[in-house]
Amino acid sequence: MKTYVVLLRGANVGGKNILPMKELKVHLESNGFENVKTYIQSGNLILQSSYNPEQTVKTLIQSHFGFTPEVLALSEDEFNSSAINNPYQEYDGKFVHSYYCKEVPKIDFSKLTKFISATEQYEVLGNVFYLHAPDGIGRSKLVANIEACLGVPATGRNLNTVTKLKAMISQ
Repeated sequence: MKTYVVLLRGANVGGKNILPMKELKVHLESNGFENVKTYIQSGNLILQSSYNPEQTVKTLIQSHFGFTPEVLALSEDEFNSSAINNPYQEYDGKFVHSYYCKEVPKIDFSKLTKFISATEQYEVLGNVFYLHAPDGIGRSKLVANIEACLGVPATGRNLNTVTKLKAMISQ
């Protein structure tokens, strides 16, 4: 059995795509996943499986909750590597975000240049777009247009969440 971090995009956001994590956990366990853990309501799972759980998780959510979120499953090594390689770890965790992509971003630099603020910094390493947004992401035009800039589907987590998930893996 391998450990996976499963990130869901768009679950429990703005009153849409309601996904009770405790109920999801029961469905995952009844479908053979082991040591299922959830973290906050925004779609963070850690589980053990003998295969990549992406498609099964997506299918379970569709059949039991009526919507199909974007699901990204990272192996323990992939997730830990992304956390260790974050170039902005020295900053306050709520201002540092990792956008996980299913494939290497195809950055549209004209859009990125249009939307990035003077204070925001970014770096792309593999399938992860790292962003330091010292003014927060609430009003960030880049974040509001992140997928248009990246050219691929992405789901973001702040450094505090990444750090917590990393700690949960080793528990």
